[in-house]
Amino acid sequence: MNDDVGGADGMGVIVVGVDNSDGAKAALRFALEEAKLRRTSLRAVHAWRFASVPGAPGLEAGAPPLFGVELADLQRGVEASFEAALHEAIPDPGDVDVERRIVEGTAAAALVEESRGADLLVVGSRGLGGFRGLLLGSVGQQVAHHAACPVVIVPHGRDD
Repeated sequence: MNDDVGGADGMGVIVVGVDNSDGAKAALRFALEEAKLRRTSLRAVHAWRFASVPGAPGLEAGAPPLFGVELADLQRGVEASFEAALHEAIPDPGDVDVERRIVEGTAAAALVEESRGADLLVVGSRGLGGFRGLLLGSVGQQVAHHAACPVVIVPHGRDD
């Protein structure tokens, strides 16, 4: 558990959830601008679970278990996807220090944990979950209720 306040150098930190969705990319852009205004660092957090890696072989319903798939290969894929999402949303963070964190577990639990000691937690209104019709995603609902710092939920674009 991380009980220290702010970033590694004592300055504040803004935490943002990243899941490669359009909502998360909007949240990243908002969080970067907020970090610039507040002169804080930015901590981009991506949570993943073994069973939720997109495109992983054997994860389809009724498929045989994964044999011969190395966990390290899956982790490298998650890291590459995370970096691509960061670069697409914020190709030039300017003077903002961007810390990258990949956590194994559920997004809501990881973000609530990361909110301890943060100045602000930013998430998109909808991520990659299966209920696209929801106005507020389940992660947004969970962090709004349980985060240890103020939460900003960035509205999703209307062009989807």
